[in-house]
Amino acid sequence: GLGFNIVGGTDQQYISNDNSIYVSRIKKDGAAYLDGRLREGDKILAVNGRDLKDLRHKDAVELFRNAGCDVSLKIQRRPQNGPVGHQGDGESGGLPLAAILVPGLALAAAAAWILLRYRQRM
Repeated sequence: GLGFNIVGGTDQQYISNDNSIYVSRIKKDGAAYLDGRLREGDKILAVNGRDLKDLRHKDAVELFRNAGCDVSLKIQRRPQNGPVGHQGDGESGGLPLAAILVPGLALAAAAAWILLRYRQRM
């Protein structure tokens, strides 16, 4: 195989009102992983010049299965603040930035408050 999973299609929209096909998972040591250019969350626009617009999910899967040995993908990179890729098979997709920043800011505020209270006592 090509070493990645996809989501989306006209019958299984990954993003509301969007029929596009997206990379959901890159398999470790698979062809896509070893190549290093494809990323989870990338939108795949075409395979070997064939447009993926308005395809059902199973039809997109068939295109990938029959793509041959030399595969050319036209992709659109997901913006850094775009949708987080679907994580199937129990894979971890990392944490959203807010999950790190909010507790970090709360901890910094608590430390500043403790420091100010300590200085007032001196």
